[in-house]
Amino acid sequence: MDERKLIFAANWKMNHGPAEARDYAKKFLPLASQVEGRRLWFFPPAVSIAALSDAVKGRPDVAIGAQNVHWEPKGPFTGGISIPMVMEAGARMTLVGHSERRHLFGETDDQVARKTRAALGAGITPLVCIGETLAERDGGRTEQVIVRQIGAVLLLLEPSDWGRVVLAYEPVWAIGTGKNATPDDAAQIHELIRMELGRNSVSARVPILYGGSVNSGNVGLLLTRPQIDGVLVGGASLDAQGWAEVVEKGSKAKVRPSGGYGMVES
Repeated sequence: MDERKLIFAANWKMNHGPAEARDYAKKFLPLASQVEGRRLWFFPPAVSIAALSDAVKGRPDVAIGAQNVHWEPKGPFTGGISIPMVMEAGARMTLVGHSERRHLFGETDDQVARKTRAALGAGITPLVCIGETLAERDGGRTEQVIVRQIGAVLLLLEPSDWGRVVLAYEPVWAIGTGKNATPDDAAQIHELIRMELGRNSVSARVPILYGGSVNSGNVGLLLTRPQIDGVLVGGASLDAQGWAEVVEKGSKAKVRPSGGYGMVES
């Protein structure tokens, strides 16, 4: 099998406190041995960052991130959490602009951009999420939404900054619904994202993950497409054994650059 550089990012959302996080790591790590070029990222709740960071020590392929941060390093923001705080707890990256932050908590494109810039300034990797709602998709506005969301970040970053950014395309209509974009659908939007970055002098090498009801049954098909550099997964990442299965099946996906889907036989 040709080696691929893939990122498997697990977003636990509001699940797994410190004790559960440590127990998860004990179960998961033996099931997913270190593989060259494969990175395993976990985004636990803020209270579990330190516990999980400690539990995965000795595994350079595993890194821990925060689910959300404020763009200011400190201040009167009750309930907020700063980038220096999560870094002290062990975070090396952060989600920015997850659809739930945008649509449930009212996070704006400008706030997403400010958080992205703040993360880069502090020296951690921002995993910036973009994607359209069902109404926007049905209304034929997918491209418009994607360009708008990327555009806000482009305004605040220099082209050279993008070498430290990771993107995730997560169609809101596919998150937690059991629906997911087909490999062709996802690849097409990933190409759109790369074209928009290219029009703004940004390297096409920016990793782009796919997120939206990914599971062990479809991860292999999604990762047959060379445009998709990994996955961002919520529900299917909450069980250690189940997540290990997703990681292993996804890692075996055979790239089919000219179309057609399939997996390497196990």
